[in-house]
Amino acid sequence: MITAYVGLGANLGDLRRTLEAALADLADLKDLSVEAVSGAWRSAPVGCEGPDYLNAVARVRTGLAPLALLEALQAIEQRHGRERPYVNAPRTLDLDLLLYGDETLALERLTVPHPRLHQRAFVLKPLLELDPALSAPGLGDLRSHLPGVADQAIEREDEPLRRPHGPFGPQAATLAGFP
Repeated sequence: MITAYVGLGANLGDLRRTLEAALADLADLKDLSVEAVSGAWRSAPVGCEGPDYLNAVARVRTGLAPLALLEALQAIEQRHGRERPYVNAPRTLDLDLLLYGDETLALERLTVPHPRLHQRAFVLKPLLELDPALSAPGLGDLRSHLPGVADQAIEREDEPLRRPHGPFGPQAATLAGFP
């Protein structure tokens, strides 16, 4: 089993409900368990126009290979009405494989670590909320990248994401404030 991190985001529809449903869908995947989920973070779009996003990061343990995990994430996006009319289009749901163990991958369909994770406050802050001393291959200590995103508008919401059914894992309640 590998520890991986999945970024979740949405800026169309009922953002909170969509992220909570996507977390439940993740937890239902075979060969994957959701260990912990960050708080919910509201952020302005980066590199595009549109409504604010609601974002979070899930730490998962998985036996799925990286491309199989990517395909599972894209299937969840599709179930939630994800469309890709153009680059950085507003979206009902965006799921990104941010990190997959200590692996570095540069495939046609998948790059890990995610190529812009160190340039996005809406990824760095939730990641570091889960694991404050997290390092990434080729990027080092992720805390060192926070000054580079200090100008990006982002705010942690007081209300945590709630699990629609069942636990996300033994540490989720303490790490992410799940009631």
